[in-house]
Amino acid sequence: MTATLRSPVSACPACSAAPSAEALAAAQEPIKAHIVLSLPTIHCAACMAAVERALNAAPGVRSARVNLTMKRVSIEADADVTAADVIPLVTGAGYEAHELDTTALAATQTDRAGRELLMRLAVAGFASMNVMLLSIAVWSGAEGATRDLFHWISAAIVLPAVAFSAQPFFRNAWTALRAGALNMDVPISLAILLALATSLWETSLSGEHAYFDAAIALTFFLLTGRYLDHRTRSVARSAAEELAALEVPRAWRLTDDGEEKVSVSELAVGDLLRVRPGSRMPVDGVITEGTSELDRSLLTGETLPIFAEPGREVSAGEVNLTGPLLIRATAVGRDTSLHRMADLVAVAESGRSRYTSLADKAAKLYAPGVHILSALAFIGWYMYSGDLRVAVNIAAAVLIITCPCALGLAVPAVTTAASGRLFKRGLLIKDATALERLAQVDTVVFDKTGTLTAGAPELTNLDDFTRRDLEIAMALAMGSSHPLSQSLSAAARAAGITPAPVTAITEVPGYGAQGDWNGQMVRLGRASWVGGSAGEMTSAWLRVGDGPAQAFTFTDRLRDGAEEAVRGLQEAGKTVILMSGDTTAAVEALAKRLGIAQWLAEALPQDKAGRIDALTRDGAKVLMVGDGLNDTAALTAAHASISPASALDAARVASDIVLLGNSLAPIPEATRTAQNATRRIRENFTIASWYNVIAVPLAVAGLCSPLIAALAMSASSITVSLNALRLR
Repeated sequence: MTATLRSPVSACPACSAAPSAEALAAAQEPIKAHIVLSLPTIHCAACMAAVERALNAAPGVRSARVNLTMKRVSIEADADVTAADVIPLVTGAGYEAHELDTTALAATQTDRAGRELLMRLAVAGFASMNVMLLSIAVWSGAEGATRDLFHWISAAIVLPAVAFSAQPFFRNAWTALRAGALNMDVPISLAILLALATSLWETSLSGEHAYFDAAIALTFFLLTGRYLDHRTRSVARSAAEELAALEVPRAWRLTDDGEEKVSVSELAVGDLLRVRPGSRMPVDGVITEGTSELDRSLLTGETLPIFAEPGREVSAGEVNLTGPLLIRATAVGRDTSLHRMADLVAVAESGRSRYTSLADKAAKLYAPGVHILSALAFIGWYMYSGDLRVAVNIAAAVLIITCPCALGLAVPAVTTAASGRLFKRGLLIKDATALERLAQVDTVVFDKTGTLTAGAPELTNLDDFTRRDLEIAMALAMGSSHPLSQSLSAAARAAGITPAPVTAITEVPGYGAQGDWNGQMVRLGRASWVGGSAGEMTSAWLRVGDGPAQAFTFTDRLRDGAEEAVRGLQEAGKTVILMSGDTTAAVEALAKRLGIAQWLAEALPQDKAGRIDALTRDGAKVLMVGDGLNDTAALTAAHASISPASALDAARVASDIVLLGNSLAPIPEATRTAQNATRRIRENFTIASWYNVIAVPLAVAGLCSPLIAALAMSASSITVSLNALRLR
């Protein structure tokens, strides 16, 4: 990264008071580089401060702001600063970073629907309070011209308020009617409109009763339920869009005139590309020159980097760790493995969207019945009394008293209460139907790396080495980005080891690091390069001079609560399966350790999604728990899904629930809470049904005015809400 030169501060007081021409030009210069990085491993304010401090101290970086909720950092920098320049600064501060394409994410940043609902809810609430004050005067005995005046003032407040606030119901009802169908919003809209029409008619005839307060209160209650429902969908972005955003937006292409930086959209099959250390592969291709190591964990779940040499195939999204590589493109654009994975996710998302919630099932039966009943009440009373005014009032009362306000609140009230309970346990519910689906789960599929395990190697035999050897190994490991070197360095530092004075340290891409210590060559790296004998355990080998090679052995540490989660799910009678892209030996060892009888190793993303589809076709309701790109299609295909907060953005978005803490222990409790929530939802439907069984005959018999009907409807809504709060 190039340093940015600044003009010296002037000693002249006048010059100090007024900015120099250079300073003004710098201030007016537009910011030409805007970089967004995904930071999947940050979790607190200290992480934010560390990342921002590391970036803001770098030459050329003008500002860096971290968004902890979205786990991203937005960087404004000079035109010549690229993501490849700033990613090492973040990784050097101890955090994982990946470049995101801001263009692909532009459509996912706004929550207009939530703001719109909240604004309409506020208008309905304000109007409702004012109309209730006027109604109190009418109920207290106002008569004649005074009563009529209060009714007309109420009409002036309610009509524009309803016209604005009830638009979501009117739009949805009109869309359904145009399609020749009925939904829950049709009786809602009819009840509101009929209450307003009846009230205007009564007011114009100087009648005693008007129901403007009932219409606006009905709108307010229903908007409350609609907003609660929206709140549970806190992250509405598409996982397929997030996957597309992970594509590298630019690449270095080699031409006869040298290197040129081009947009990935300009690349073609056969192009020769240079991929620098720390960068992700922009395309699928074959290595033509260079050796390095590739981190494939995001795509395949493999714990350790693989050796990269000429002739090896690479996939878009893999990270080049140690050495520069030349890649011949074999697939670009929509043909890359990353795009194929996004297509898998999109297909799975469309499949999940066909899930029918309990509220939708209730609406399918409820809406026709309400309309028929109201119409029969109107016809019957008109034939009996011959009075159109009486018939319309009774039909309006039937519609209002049967208005599905309680049904509309039944699901979101319970979901919000359950979401609050689980949030305190470290689980964030993202989808409105997630709890219903989670309650039905009978099979749980876990990913391995980053989910059941921490996804980072842990040194197991530090005590087997002398202090001298540990000091030499630490000196060699400190400058390497290899996960084993970083783990060794961290373990040695924690043990109070200081690095030995090793000089001329160089990293040999794909093999390891070497240097000079007291005139002897020292090496840390692959067994074949150092002179060791590779075994089954994950190892890094150290050799000092002509001495024998010694192995540092590593294991993948279990994530906190992994054993408790597996045991708790099995005790609850659920089938637990382990699926991973890691090696057979590693997966089998973990399955035995956790007591998981069914496991699948070396699984590609399509293998995982295919296995879940097969389980689903066999009648299983699958919960998928995973964290990587290779899990995204499976997370979306599953009946319900959970991702840790440390997961990649795409995996978190694809899942229904995000595990905010480090422990997996709350997962069994989440399934129990989901079952309790579903039970409460059914209870709320029962309450609403019994309310209708009692209240509807009274309304049909003409014993309830629209005002009494509105009060009864409000009482049922409050009862449903109180029942939902029992979950807390």
